Amino acid sequence: MANPHAARVDEARRLAEPELLERLSGAADGERAAAVAFLALLAEFDRRRLHLEAGYTSIFSYCTTVLRVAEYSASNRIAAARACRRFPVVLERLADGSLNLGTLRLLAPHLEQDNHAALLEAVRGRSRRYVEAMVAALAPLPEVPPSIQKLLFAPVGAPRPAVAPLAADRYKVQFTVGEATSEKLRQAQDLLRREIPSGDPGAIFDRALSLLLEDVARKKLAETTKPRPPRGAEARSRHVPAHVKRAVWLRDSGRCAFVAEDGRRCDARAFLEFHHLEAFGHGGETTVENLSLRCSAHNAHEAERVYGRP
Repeated sequence: MANPHAARVDEARRLAEPELLERLSGAADGERAAAVAFLALLAEFDRRRLHLEAGYTSIFSYCTTVLRVAEYSASNRIAAARACRRFPVVLERLADGSLNLGTLRLLAPHLEQDNHAALLEAVRGRSRRYVEAMVAALAPLPEVPPSIQKLLFAPVGAPRPAVAPLAADRYKVQFTVGEATSEKLRQAQDLLRREIPSGDPGAIFDRALSLLLEDVARKKLAETTKPRPPRGAEARSRHVPAHVKRAVWLRDSGRCAFVAEDGRRCDARAFLEFHHLEAFGHGGETTVENLSLRCSAHNAHEAERVYGRP
C-alpha cells in the first residue's frame, strides 16, 4: 500500500511557488484551528477532571501517555486550556495567530479580569522575547546574587546559556566557563578591587564587553575616532574600504537589510556580510550606494537569484 504521507511530499514538490505559499498559509490556518478545537476540549476535560476517571493522577500524565503529546507541549497546552476557561477571548487570539501557546504560557499567570484585555492586546503578534520582558516588568524577580560555583561534573539536563529578563531593565545572564576563564575573572576582581570593591562579576562583565566591542569594531569596521579620507577609487575591487564599511554599517543600523515582498525586513544582526546590490560579477561597484548588509543566509539567497544554485 502506498504511503499517503510520502505522496503528500511528492505532491508538494510539484507545486508552483504561488500555490505552495497559498497551501502553506492554509495549512497554518488549519493547524491553528485544530489547536483551538483541542484546547476547548482539553479545557472541558480538565474542568470535569476526567483524567481521574481514566486512572491518571494528573491531566499532564493523561496528555503525555494517552494523547501522546510531548511533555513540553503538554505543559503549554494545559496552561493555555486553563487560561481559555477563564478568558474565552484567548481562543480568538490563538485562532487568528496574534497569540501563540509559548507566549500565552508566559502571560497566563498574570491574566486577571481587570487586565486581561489590555495584556492580550499588548502582546498581539509580539515575539517571545518581548513578552518575557513585559512579564518581567509586570512581576519583577529579585536580582540573582553574584556567585561562582565549581561544577564537579556536567549534570544531565544542565541549564543552557541564557539571558532572561528579571525586571524592566535587569537581566539574568547564565553560562558555564572553564577553569582558565574562572581564573581570569578572579584576577580581574583582584585588579579592579578599588573600582569595584564588591568584585561583582556583572560589573566586570560589562567593562569587558565594552572593551571587546571597541576592539571588534576596530577590526571589523576599521572604526577610528579620526578616520582617514579614502585614498582613491577602489570601486572595481571586491575589497571593501574602511570608510565604506563604516558608512554602510551605520546606514543599515548593523542589521540585515533584506526586505521581503510584504515589506518585512530581516531582523538578523549576526553573521552579517557586505552584499553588492548590483552583482559584482555583472559590473556592480564596491561603493556605499551599491553595498548593503545581509546575513549570510540572505546573502547566499540573493547570490542564487543572480547566479543560480551551485
